Amino acid sequence: MQTGILANYPFSRAPVPAMRSLVSAARAHGILVVLVRTELRVSGLDVSANNSLFTAFHQAGPLFHEGSGETDIIPELAPQAEDAVITKRRTSAFAGTELDLVLRAQRIETIALTGVATSAMVAGTLYDALDRDFRATVLSDACADAERDVHDFFMERIFPARGARVMTAGSWLAEVG
Repeated sequence: MQTGILANYPFSRAPVPAMRSLVSAARAHGILVVLVRTELRVSGLDVSANNSLFTAFHQAGPLFHEGSGETDIIPELAPQAEDAVITKRRTSAFAGTELDLVLRAQRIETIALTGVATSAMVAGTLYDALDRDFRATVLSDACADAERDVHDFFMERIFPARGARVMTAGSWLAEVG
């Protein structure tokens, strides 16, 4: 949930209230909060011409460029000292990052995913997490996609078929206590 994404993609604002509640509850219960941002080097050294999605992200200007301010986590979810902030340069939050190391160092085996876009970044991270043998829950109202029917299809059909639990933020909060 980066400032530039929320400013440029209106659909991405919808999950913010649920995320605020989730982050607050997780911190209150001593649950690790991991905030992920997508940043690309201004030089483009980390962008392959073979990757059309990230080439487009890089060419979009400072929206995804490191150090631009556009990649800052939104103030409503501002990182705290006890949180982990992961910088990714690909779709999955695991690809080329220290996320797996942080989770395993903390003996975490179950994760709850939120984010945008459901069909891209959330899906990529979920599939990677499942391949790494994490149990995963996707919080449906704390995710969004530019197309609502695509979001619903992933939540109702794709994610459960892959072995993920799908539930609302409210249901997850009730379980946390």
